[in-house]
Amino acid sequence: MLYAVFMSSALPPFPKPQEPLDVPRLLEVGTAGSASDEPCLRADAARNRARLLEAAARLIAEHGVAGVTMEAVAAAAEVGKGTVFRRFGDRTGLLMALLDHSARQLQGDFLSGPPPLGPGAPPLVRLRAFGVAVLYRSAEQLDLQLAAQPEPTRRFSHPAIGSLRTHVTMLLRQIVPGADCDLLAQTLLASLDPALIHHLTRQCGMPMERLEAGWLDLVARVTGTEPPR
Repeated sequence: MLYAVFMSSALPPFPKPQEPLDVPRLLEVGTAGSASDEPCLRADAARNRARLLEAAARLIAEHGVAGVTMEAVAAAAEVGKGTVFRRFGDRTGLLMALLDHSARQLQGDFLSGPPPLGPGAPPLVRLRAFGVAVLYRSAEQLDLQLAAQPEPTRRFSHPAIGSLRTHVTMLLRQIVPGADCDLLAQTLLASLDPALIHHLTRQCGMPMERLEAGWLDLVARVTGTEPPR
C-alpha cells in the first residue's frame, strides 16, 4: 500500500469552545457560514457552532447519517431548532460543515504535510498518494459524503471539489505540461467520486486494495508513466 489515510469513522475532534477558532486558512471549502468565516463570529456564536457540530458527530456515531436531522441536532445540543437552521441553512449545509472539518485536515496533509502526500516528494509520487488518501477518506466517511453531496448542477463547482481539482491540476502540469491538465484532473477525480466508490465497494463487493491498484494504474496511463512496483 503506497499511502493510505485510515481515518476513524468518528470525525476528528472539533475545537473546544475556549480554543481560538481563527485557525490559519487553507483552501476555501464548505458552504456559506462554514468554518472559513469563524473569525467574524461572536464568541457565543462560535461556541454554538462547535456545540452543534459536536452534537451532529455524536448522532452519526450512534445512529448513522440517517439519524442526523435538524430537529435531532437541536435537541442533542439543547438549542432551538431555529438556531440550527440559521447557522447551517438546511441539513445538507450541516452535513457539509461536518465534511468541511475533515476536508481541512486532508488539505493540511497535501498542502503542508509530510511526503509523499505533502511537499517534498516528486509530483508523480504526490499524485499517487493523493488519490489513495482521498479514496480511503471517502470510504471511511461514505454515508456522510453521499448525504452531503450537492445537487448535480452544483456538485462540480463546489469549493471543496474545486480545491481538490486545483491540487491535481497543479501536479499534472508538472508531470505532463503539454497535456490538457484541467480536463485530465476532472477525469482522475471522477474515479474518486463517492457514489462510484459506494457502487464498487458495497454493490460490486470490490476490496479497497483493488480500487487503490486501479487508481495507481489510471495515473500511470494518464501520465504515460510506469506504475509503482
